[in-house]
Amino acid sequence: MDNSNQLSHEEASARSFLLRVFGLFSGDMRLCGEWVKRHTVVIQLLDWIFRGVAQVMFVNNPLSGLLITAGLFLQNPWWALNGLLGTFVSTVSAIILGQNREAISVGLYGYNGTLVGVLMAVFSAKGSWYWWLLLPNVFMSMLCPVLSSALSSVASKWDLPVFTLPFNILVCLHVAATGANHSYFPEVDIQPNNHLHPPNDSIKSLKISQLLLSVPVGVGQVYGCDSPWTGGVILLALLLSSPTICLHAILGSAAGMLSGVFYVLTWQTHLLALICALFCAYMTSAVSKVMSVFALPACTWPFCLSTLIFLLISSEIPAICRLPLSVVSYPEENRRYRRQLEASEEVQHSQQSGGQDEAPLKKNGERKGLSVPCRDCLLGSAFKNSGNKPQNGKRGWNIRVIIDGDPIAVRGAN
Repeated sequence: MDNSNQLSHEEASARSFLLRVFGLFSGDMRLCGEWVKRHTVVIQLLDWIFRGVAQVMFVNNPLSGLLITAGLFLQNPWWALNGLLGTFVSTVSAIILGQNREAISVGLYGYNGTLVGVLMAVFSAKGSWYWWLLLPNVFMSMLCPVLSSALSSVASKWDLPVFTLPFNILVCLHVAATGANHSYFPEVDIQPNNHLHPPNDSIKSLKISQLLLSVPVGVGQVYGCDSPWTGGVILLALLLSSPTICLHAILGSAAGMLSGVFYVLTWQTHLLALICALFCAYMTSAVSKVMSVFALPACTWPFCLSTLIFLLISSEIPAICRLPLSVVSYPEENRRYRRQLEASEEVQHSQQSGGQDEAPLKKNGERKGLSVPCRDCLLGSAFKNSGNKPQNGKRGWNIRVIIDGDPIAVRGAN
């Protein structure tokens, strides 16, 4: 009996140890962020860069960013190099411009630079290792914090994020300015997209293997990658930080963004996010056709437009609770924040109900010209003494208030 209890205790200790170790590398790795603050700028910059790479998927985890970077190198080393350069330049530019240091440290000024660097390499008709491409990459990445700050000034009025709008604007600006016939920076020729699918395509020709591979490929497409291995590594990075984000990334990027990240995860917000994902699919079809007429890529315009529309929804249903932008974190942390908020509201409600019972006492005190102590420190009572001796020819009164067991005498004159 003792041996079995000892074994169960050891198993529980081992599980607790494993959970603590996993907690060090999951979520937002807060302890790692605090450790980095005590070291040199180079180590801090590496942390900010990898967090910026991961923030493309709404993940604030440097280890996840490192895994995603490895996935990008698996797809194409040249694309990965441009992505890292864009993240670095965008982050440094935000520091020079004096942007919020806390936002910089969690990678919020790096993820647009990541996408700008990767997608400029993807759309370049010169192929890999065309070193002159680094010049427009650096220039456009420098502009990322400028556009982010400008758009935030407008979006903050509705407490909305800027998402990847700076990336969309800058990449479309570069493609439109250069085009397919530019001497130094030619882009791939984007033809009008009249048919999203071949005319002879049918459900019967669709294979189960293609359906299974479409999941990691769809996740990798966020970074412009079409390799299922890259998508698989990205899913692993998401799983490390937040299993909820990983699950919703499989269901659809818009659903993963809404349900759990900007909304507290409930079945109502989950349903709302799925509707947003379907709406985003329609938006993708429409925007890609319109943009292709102008020989421009759709980028993430459909995602930004559809998500911003759904974030502007107002509802009187308590379960559909959009979090303030200042407290948004990964889904598991958001649920803990919501529970703490509900607990504090209950305490505040009980204090208010208790304060109503003491309102008559405060009124009586105000009539006598007394300063009434707060209810947390008023532990005694007041009484008036009669038969006082006159002071300076005037009758007077004494009041004793007992606070925390110590009597305080107050004398007044009639």
